[in-house]
Amino acid sequence: MVARKASELLSGLIEPSCEQIQMKLEDARKGFNHKIVILDDDPTGVQTVHGVSVYTDWTEESIKQGFREQNQIFFLLTNSRSFTAEETAVVHQDIARRVHEVSLQEGIPYLLVSRGDSTLRGHYPLETETMKNTIEEISNTKFDGEILIPFFKEGGRLTIDNIHYVQYGEELVPASETEFAKDRTFGFNSSHLGEWIEEKTKGVYPKEDTIYISIEDLRSQNIEAIKAQLMEAENFKKVVVNAAVYSDVEVFVIALLQVMKAGKTFIFRSAASLTKVLGGISDKPFLSRVELITEETSNGGLIVVGSHVQKTTDQLCALLNSGLVTGVEFNVHLVHDDEKFQQEINRVRITCEELITSGKSVVYYTRRERLDLGVNQGESELQLSVKISQAVTSIVTDLKVRPKYIVAKGGITSSSVGTVGLSVKRAEVVGQIKPGVPVWKTGEESKFPRSSFIIFPGNVGTTDTLKEIIEVLEGKPVNAMKDF
Repeated sequence: MVARKASELLSGLIEPSCEQIQMKLEDARKGFNHKIVILDDDPTGVQTVHGVSVYTDWTEESIKQGFREQNQIFFLLTNSRSFTAEETAVVHQDIARRVHEVSLQEGIPYLLVSRGDSTLRGHYPLETETMKNTIEEISNTKFDGEILIPFFKEGGRLTIDNIHYVQYGEELVPASETEFAKDRTFGFNSSHLGEWIEEKTKGVYPKEDTIYISIEDLRSQNIEAIKAQLMEAENFKKVVVNAAVYSDVEVFVIALLQVMKAGKTFIFRSAASLTKVLGGISDKPFLSRVELITEETSNGGLIVVGSHVQKTTDQLCALLNSGLVTGVEFNVHLVHDDEKFQQEINRVRITCEELITSGKSVVYYTRRERLDLGVNQGESELQLSVKISQAVTSIVTDLKVRPKYIVAKGGITSSSVGTVGLSVKRAEVVGQIKPGVPVWKTGEESKFPRSSFIIFPGNVGTTDTLKEIIEVLEGKPVNAMKDF
């Protein structure tokens, strides 16, 4: 399978009237009072929303608080992409049980959304199957199907003719042919979502048994045909939704809400775009420096780069070449020697503190060459990766000065910096600074209360996006037209 031009794949598909769709969506939402609980496997799932809460634990108290909020939607940050399969199963059992119990106590029905990576990495099907099985064991609920929508417009992730694509400029590359498919933990071979489901479920759910919602039906607003397909779902049947623009998702949600009113039950595995539509979240302009830097200070900012995907490395190089910040390389290959590794951690932290105090913004980043122990050393590499991640986070935990802003690059890095380094328990998502790059406002309980924490996924943006974000934060001119 080869890359295709976006214009070629989408030719002949006419987008319907947005105004007409919005009227139908508003009508379908009447009586839809479910609390939408989103389990986020890293902090980047809030890439499309604003004005909502993120809880960094899943205690009964936090879940109750989420149910009692006025907002229809809230996020639970599990960070499960960094967990073992066993840890993931336990966490999802606990969350499913608590959500169901709180739902009964509060008298509010719920929807569960497993927000996963738009490039198809993560603990699938483990997470959704665990929640399904747990809830069916403790209640009379039976799930008819699982809805899969990895579409994420802001990041250029489109599903067309059941093939999931990653956009690079004007080209759409099948997901299985990108670096993300070669992930050591969550790699995959197929871009066809039916085949991907069959691959991930080890043949339990064959591609022939999957329901496919076509773009043609979505663009023609063939609600009745889509509803008929959804009504056929039973025994946790998989439903793949094609989508290339937001209106595709909106038309699907109209049909979905109507069949839910007819008694159909679903669990969702999606990227970030579905959550915006389900939650009825409006568009919002990108955040400005005035909104992000609310407390003027002479201190510099802090950028943490842990992700090793090539896109991140390219963005890091562009930032370093810009002269906007000072770079400090963290030689994580010293992890084999405890004494030298601790010395390196201390050196990086102290250097960052000195630069920030002097008014200079600093980026500290892990050495770009991967630490490779050789063949059949996966478990050892995982253990070292955990040790390295803890070290990267500890620099924020032990930081003795308050930066004027904090940026974390990479999903797992962002999660660790937010939950451990900054001790955030609950944050408000205030919006995005760039397409697919969300911003938290940290809570009063955190290490640096009311700070702007910018969460930059490793697989999002163009080569210049990180540099352009720092230009915004530093009050420098920025060309906002480069991102897709």
